[in-house]
Amino acid sequence: MSARAPHQIRVFTWKEGLLSRVAHDLRLRVERFTIAGPGDNAGGDLTVEVDAGSIVVDGVMNGSRCDPDQLGARDRAKIAETIRAEILKTRAYPKVVFRGSVSAGTGVGARVRVDGTLELVGVRRSLSLVAVREGERLRGSVTLVPSEFGIRPYKALAGAIRLRDRVRVDFDLDAVALAL
Repeated sequence: MSARAPHQIRVFTWKEGLLSRVAHDLRLRVERFTIAGPGDNAGGDLTVEVDAGSIVVDGVMNGSRCDPDQLGARDRAKIAETIRAEILKTRAYPKVVFRGSVSAGTGVGARVRVDGTLELVGVRRSLSLVAVREGERLRGSVTLVPSEFGIRPYKALAGAIRLRDRVRVDFDLDAVALAL
């Protein structure tokens, strides 16, 4: 059995449109990011910095299951490059940054609330989320609406295939390491 990564961030996208049956719902993974928790800085805040160019395709979602083998290496690379160049514009905006303050509950099952600001493609918006402590892990998700950050939903084939104007970001963090 392999050890669980200290922190994991995954992003889920969904397709829609007339020809959506030929497209895929995807699970993406953020490979490079830093997280500084309340124990890491004097202000007691939480800071997450994501290398926007490190987002890779984990696989195709079939219901609640991710199939890592449904896409070949070429398709994965093309999707990742489209995300970097056309959606996140990583040359101009190499980082996605969240800064927030933490209101932590104690014990297993405790809720942890984080209120802060997310900066995505140079646009800052308020963002609040609630996570749940599960043992030494802190798990949660937040839904983002890309158009609120000036990101138009990606379209292909004259709009017959497009991404929904929402993505879900799931996180699974080592609460002990972050002093949460």
